[in-house]
Amino acid sequence: MKERRIFDYVRNVDSILVMNGGENQIDKTFFYLTGAKSGIFEGSLLHVKPEKVTIITSALEEEAARETGLDVIVYKNAKDRDEIVKNTFKNDVNVGLNYSALTLDLYKQLMKLIPDKEFIDVSQSIDEARKIKEESELKDIREAAKIASDSFEDFTKTLREGMTESELAANIVYAMMKNGASGESFKTIVAFGKNSAIPHYSPGNAKLKKNDFVLMDYGALYNRYCSDTTRTVVFGRADEKQRDIYETVRLAQAESKKALTAMANGKDIDKIARDIIDSKYPGRFIHGLGHGVGLDVHDHPALSPTLDFILKPNMVVTDEPGIYIPGFGGVRIEDDIIIKKNGHEEITTATRDLLEL
Repeated sequence: MKERRIFDYVRNVDSILVMNGGENQIDKTFFYLTGAKSGIFEGSLLHVKPEKVTIITSALEEEAARETGLDVIVYKNAKDRDEIVKNTFKNDVNVGLNYSALTLDLYKQLMKLIPDKEFIDVSQSIDEARKIKEESELKDIREAAKIASDSFEDFTKTLREGMTESELAANIVYAMMKNGASGESFKTIVAFGKNSAIPHYSPGNAKLKKNDFVLMDYGALYNRYCSDTTRTVVFGRADEKQRDIYETVRLAQAESKKALTAMANGKDIDKIARDIIDSKYPGRFIHGLGHGVGLDVHDHPALSPTLDFILKPNMVVTDEPGIYIPGFGGVRIEDDIIIKKNGHEEITTATRDLLEL
């Protein structure tokens, strides 16, 4: 049980309170603990014990809440909600809060609502629990990765000279949703030509030209779980420099993947890829090799040159080396990978060969 796992990392906490605010103040831990597939759950709360999770929500979300099979308490209005919260937590003295997801405004509301409680930050405990995925989570992430992979051929067929980055981004999202995604797991990145040298580029009205790099960083959302993949192609024919950059990135990814297994240190795996790239393009790999994936597309740190991070079975991480040359362009290849006791499972399958389209 997910709630029990969180309590494995904390001491002297009677219960945990998870609180949502407005649509932009939703704690993903709410969905981690409830498994709710639909609903927004603005203004909803959870009362979390090691053996039980209770949803406190409005009539607007009642049906979606009851679909989870958990205990549900429905409030009529804000005053009614406050009374329910006071009553639900009346016997708890030390209450854990996910500080990393609480706004200052929500925290102040809680201080007024239940001022007799000792609030304890359990955000690190929640983070640790969420790093290790349960089989139901892995199933959803695999499906999100499959949708993204299956969509690759669909949207690359739409490449045409003169189309804009934004147009291709729309085609990517359309293809994923047509193949079963509920949406994109983050704002899709499409970068043509020299724009591909900007890792977190926002697609705009740049038009596709012959022999441009086309970098596409995208992910599917399925049952609230994310995938995250990047592919780079050439629209036309790759020149010698483009081909060399691409093959260097591909080698860096292939070699670093070999080391992805439980008990490996993410810092060491990053070094494998970084050394390969730096041997030919020093200083042009300008981000960490990978991150965790789950309910958030950047679920937790994982593979970085500055962080000792020990991989564990059922973590899901990305492996995404890149080379970025300002004024010329860049290449990134990214896959989602499940860490196993002895090795790993690659769950994104779109080709990594250099495509000239």
